[in-house]
Amino acid sequence: MATMVDTPPRRPGPHEAHDTDLIVIGGGPAGCAAVRMAAGVGMRSVLIEPDALCRNLYRIPALNNVLGGHTSGPALGDAITAEVRGTELCRPLLGRRVVELRAHDGHIAATLDTGTCLTAPYTVVATGVGPLQPDAVPWITAPDGLILPPLPQADPDRAEGRTLLVLGGDRPIGTFLRAHPATATRLLVAYPEADTYKTEEIRDDPRVTLLPVEHLTLYASEGGRVTADVRNRGGGQRTVTADAAHVSIGSAPTAPAGDLVRDADGYCPPGGQHPRIIVAGDLRSARFQRIMTAMGSGSEAALRAYYAARGLSVGG
Repeated sequence: MATMVDTPPRRPGPHEAHDTDLIVIGGGPAGCAAVRMAAGVGMRSVLIEPDALCRNLYRIPALNNVLGGHTSGPALGDAITAEVRGTELCRPLLGRRVVELRAHDGHIAATLDTGTCLTAPYTVVATGVGPLQPDAVPWITAPDGLILPPLPQADPDRAEGRTLLVLGGDRPIGTFLRAHPATATRLLVAYPEADTYKTEEIRDDPRVTLLPVEHLTLYASEGGRVTADVRNRGGGQRTVTADAAHVSIGSAPTAPAGDLVRDADGYCPPGGQHPRIIVAGDLRSARFQRIMTAMGSGSEAALRAYYAARGLSVGG
């Protein structure tokens, strides 16, 4: 994948009040859709992303629910990235993170990890979610500081013929299996009762062994292998071993610090935010975390900023 050369955002001229018309935080499908829509209505934008554009799409080997005929995450990611590269009114600022977001009466201020502060009349926050780790859930005991990769990051060639222990029954398991229908990888899926409904699509796959658990204690062993003591819901105990472990527990919001309003789970519902902060994509809720809904919400968020800057209501 080609590397984008980024230029710093243009500083405001003597007759300009802010650095840009719209600051978009997050370079996933929602953020990219926001800058494309903003450009379509003549708004300048700065897109801030600490990693590569659409980085999570490149970890999704198979797609079956997006328009445009794209059947893999990398194909869709390439298409979206090319669109953003061709958007003259957008200045991508990659490799930078917003560490604080503040809303004021007349503008918002986004402070970067470099100490630079950018201002705009409005911001779209689309930072999405990141994978939960074992220390985030009560049903797993694991070594302190253990960080496991999500299952979509498993290399199918290295996993061929091996046994992977998957912690949690979240839906990326089904995506992995559909993307690699001929792989001989065996998945031991340990999951709590709350994840039972998520495992329906994988329970008939012969490569999957379901392990409904009440509690799991994970141990790391030599050579990268892992061992886990599993207590099932009936009180029985067993020990399982695997060549590697991955997480599919779920996701947690990754919003920047500052003036975002969060719910009890850390998500940032669009309603109740400061009028100059517009939330889009997976950061809104755990219920609608889909690529198509993220892109639609990003486009809508940019339009909301456009209409608000002109004193118009969205329904007007």
